[in-house]
Order: sequence, then structure tokens, then C-alpha cells
Amino acid sequence: MTLSTLVVGTLEANCYVVGCPETRRGFVIDPGGEPERILDQIESDELEIEYIFNTHGHVDHVAGNAAVRNATGAKILIHDAERNAIQKPQAFWASMVGGVEPSCPDETIDEGDSCEIGTLTARICHTPGHSPGGVCIAVDDALFTGDTLFAGSVGRTDLPGGSNDALVRSLTRIMRDFSPRTRILPGHRGASTLRKEALENPYVQNL
Repeated sequence: MTLSTLVVGTLEANCYVVGCPETRRGFVIDPGGEPERILDQIESDELEIEYIFNTHGHVDHVAGNAAVRNATGAKILIHDAERNAIQKPQAFWASMVGGVEPSCPDETIDEGDSCEIGTLTARICHTPGHSPGGVCIAVDDALFTGDTLFAGSVGRTDLPGGSNDALVRSLTRIMRDFSPRTRILPGHRGASTLRKEALENPYVQNL
């Protein structure tokens, strides 16, 4: 797969533009702001975007949803538990990123779902904890973890809908079900691998 990473918005969320090199079909994960930059990257990568995946509904990951969909015609996919967050962004949180245009999911995604994009398959893993409908997206040897798992840390659970117990279960499942060689591409900070996190991340070392 082809992969471009953009750090967008005032809260510096990672947006990923992913493509199939054979068909030039692609998708965007978490367009959290600066949609013009995202669209420029899509054009540079020469991709036809079919889907916009939201790992969860927090404003720093969805603020560019509407603009990117309007420009590309892509379908917005998000877990049903996060639907209200993107349809009716809370004013306080939206103000932190300069405002959020509401968007509506075209389809909802849940555990075990998969989407075919060219020769790529995006598999959905429901990983609540940071938020009720948080998901990770597995593509080839990579796992896009949103705010579930970071390099050296994990997502906070003190926001509305967060649950530390649920996050521990989600992290345990990730460490159990995926190869240590899996690349971790999180919602903030740099990339890592599950092996590195198992050795160095204090939040997952003892799972």
C-alpha cells in the first residue's frame, strides 16, 4: 500500500491517506482538519478516494470530514456509538479546533467488518476505552490505532464515554491478536511496532 501521513489541526492529529498502488483507489483515515492539505495530498498521490474512516468521533479526528467528502464523494464510515459525535459536534470541543462542520455517516462499521479498496482489505477491530465506538483498522502489516494506542502511551479515558477497564480489554486484545511485527500508526505522535510497545510502553508491558 501507499501511505502518506499528515499532522493536521490545532491538536496535531495524524491523518492518513492510504492507497492501492495497482488500482489507485484509496481511503482517508481521520481527516481531523486542514482539508485543503489533505485534498492536495490525495491529488499528489493520484488516488480516487472511496472511504473516509473515522477511528472515533472526537473533533480533532473528524473536523475535515464534510469538506473531504464533498470534494471526493467518499463514504464516511464510523462506529454507530460515535454517530452522534459527528452529526452534532459539541460546541465547546469544536471551538478547540476552530469549528467543526457536522457530517453524517454513510455507513457504520463494527467488529469483524471489512472493506475492499482495490487490492487492499481494511479490517475493523472495535476497541472501546478512549471512546465507546473507537476502532482500529488493520491493513496489510499495519494497524491504525486512533487514540487507543500511541507510541509509549495510550488514549486518555477521562473524557465522556471513556472507560479504563474497556481500554485495558482492548489493549489486551490487540497485543494478543496481532503479530509483534505489526506496525502501529496512531492518531497522535509517531509510528511504532507492537514489539516495541510490548517492551517499552508502561501501559501494555504487564498485560
